[in-house]
This record gives sequence, C-alpha cells and structure tokens, in this order.
Amino acid sequence: MYIAQRLKEQNIAEYLLYMWQVEDIIRTNHLDPDEVKRNYLVQFKATGKTEKELEEWYTHLIRMMREEGVQEHGHLQINKNIILLLTDLHNQLLQSSKFPFYTAAYYKVLPYIVELRNKGDRKDIPELETCFDALYGVMLLRLQKKSVSEETARAVADLTKMLGMLSDYYKQDKAGELKFE
Repeated sequence: MYIAQRLKEQNIAEYLLYMWQVEDIIRTNHLDPDEVKRNYLVQFKATGKTEKELEEWYTHLIRMMREEGVQEHGHLQINKNIILLLTDLHNQLLQSSKFPFYTAAYYKVLPYIVELRNKGDRKDIPELETCFDALYGVMLLRLQKKSVSEETARAVADLTKMLGMLSDYYKQDKAGELKFE
C-alpha cells in the first residue's frame, strides 16, 4: 500500500507494473485475505496500525477483483483507468510539436508494438497496454531467473525509455507544469 502510494506519485509506469504484480499475488493466494496475510504480508513484519492498513488494502483489492470479475485474469478498473489516462497524454504528446524526443522514442518502439500485437491474441487493447504487457512479461521471466534474448532486451530498453518519458510527462502534467502549445 505504501509502496503503491509512493510509486503513484513518483513514477506512474512503475506503479502500474507494481499493481499488476499485486493482482497476481492476490490470484496466487486464491483471492483469500488470510492466505495473502499468511503467505505474503508476513514478510513485511508490519505491526499495529500498519499491519491492519495493509490487510484492509489487500482485502479491498480482493473485493474489487471479485466484483469486477478479474479473479483469473485481466486488470482492475483502477489500473485500466491509468492506461486510459496515459493513452490520452501519449496522444497529446504525439500531436504536439513541442515533444520531438517523445515522438522519436514512440516511433522507435512502434515496430515492437506492431510485432507484439501480431503475435498476441489481444489486438484490441491500447498500444500502451501492449508495452506494459511486454515489460511485465520480461519482469516475470527475470523473477523466475529465465533469460531473455538480446533482441528482447533491446526492445525492453527502448520501451522502458519511452514509458519513462511518458511517466515524467504525466508527473509534470499532474503538477500543471506541462504546456502543449
């Protein structure tokens, strides 16, 4: 919960990947608050108010996952909304002549996006979600100590750079510091 709050303020891309990981942790623990507590939260050694807040946060997310029908796969609406916000900002950045470095970063990753979409079965999702899917997939491979090809590593580096730029622009936009024209 505290990690999520900090990430949401500092780096929206990392926040989204973290929240996807939280969704998977909840699924791994069968959407059972007691299992989450026993198998996952115990490692944080939280006590008192902090422990209770963590348990309540996870229980709330579990309830939301059930209500939204994402027990087995998919993402919570709060996470989908982040993709929508980022997509809107992404489109504004591309339409403005004031952000040539972002536009260049996007066109550099566009072939990867097209390739990933052609390989996958979810062609109707936003381009940015495709980017996040790729980063999340590689993150999972690395957590499992599996290797990734040089080509995949290059693609991930470029995707990370573009999403990092987008995160920085998102933070500026939320602070009212971003001017499009």
